[in-house]
Amino acid sequence: MTKKILVLILVVITTISYAQEGTSSPYSFYGIGLQKFKGTVENRSMGGLSILSDSIHINLQNPSTYGELQLTTYTVGANYNGLNLDNAAGDDSYKDNASLDYLAIGIPAGKFGFGLGVIPLNSVGYQTIRFDDDGSQRLFSGSGGVNKVFVSAGFKVNENLNVGLDFNYNFGNIENKAILRRPAVEFDTREISRSDLSGVSLSFGATYRTMITDKLELTTSVVSTPSFDLKSRNTLELATIRIATNGTETVIENQEVTVEDRDVELPAELKFGAGIGQPKKWFVGTEYTFLDSDNFNNRSSAIDDVVYKKASKYRVGGFYIPNYRSLTSYLSRVTYRAGIRYEETGLNINGQAIDEFGISFGIGLPVGNLFSNANVGFEFGTRGTTNAGLVKEEFFNLSLSLSLNDKWFRKVKFN
Repeated sequence: MTKKILVLILVVITTISYAQEGTSSPYSFYGIGLQKFKGTVENRSMGGLSILSDSIHINLQNPSTYGELQLTTYTVGANYNGLNLDNAAGDDSYKDNASLDYLAIGIPAGKFGFGLGVIPLNSVGYQTIRFDDDGSQRLFSGSGGVNKVFVSAGFKVNENLNVGLDFNYNFGNIENKAILRRPAVEFDTREISRSDLSGVSLSFGATYRTMITDKLELTTSVVSTPSFDLKSRNTLELATIRIATNGTETVIENQEVTVEDRDVELPAELKFGAGIGQPKKWFVGTEYTFLDSDNFNNRSSAIDDVVYKKASKYRVGGFYIPNYRSLTSYLSRVTYRAGIRYEETGLNINGQAIDEFGISFGIGLPVGNLFSNANVGFEFGTRGTTNAGLVKEEFFNLSLSLSLNDKWFRKVKFN
């Protein structure tokens, strides 16, 4: 019954995640939107580190970690994002949204571990307005994104080394709308462009752990995601419309315009990490990611003064558990996490790099039996700049997740 319920939930969440936006950033207009998934809540609370693996948590960023699972693990995560936008003139606005981040299951099978789930990868969601000198108004909005359904496998080669593979099916759609409203003109002009995206991708991962003293353990990891193509089927509609006072748009006349379908080449990514700690007590690590994004191309057409460049990401973080075996103090069994990250997105607009900086912290709260836990994470950060007519974003993320453990395939004994 539990398995049937999980499959039903997976289908429902897939449908929901296909439609949700998950961002309010105007920078999501470019490419295929902003990267939404940055790891589980446990990872994000440590600056996004993906190098950790253990027997009771799923690491959705490194497939090799499935080889460590000892219990069947279900995990689901959600996020609330608050976003404040500022420009050089001192104008600001606040937007927020809430969305599901991921749903997954990990299943141990001896030296193997398997996983499957769904993740919203990138999100598009923005509304902006521009006023021209002649009194015209230009309204821009967008929605959609790219999601992935994945199947993963990890293998424990020996006591120290794990390897793994992700197979992903990526899908989604992105719609951009532009409306021109001119004074003393009865009808307005609307343009809607839509891209339906799909494609497959692979990721390879390896984790190596070894005790360097009686108490200290060294962990290293590498994850490689080769470049892959998303097929993009593009449509464009031009229309004359009338907008009612309640915002309803009535089409007076419309026309479908033929546009070229083109593949979107997404960049290769290579990630290295290393850290040191005392098992089940504390850990501190760092991670570097290289993104070969200068070959990235927009999904429909080139945009003036917008280019993509090679990018790097840097993360530092860790956790501390006072005493995971404590029977008298609940707080001693809580996991305390913190981290920091600096990320180049690769996006460059009007000569300005659009980069991100974030500081995060969180806690893992034990619940029930079999090491299940609830996780809460907080992140404060910035994105972009007010230079060259752009906007600077200050964001706050509140992330929640459940990591629930069960034991499948029990041996039943009869006396």
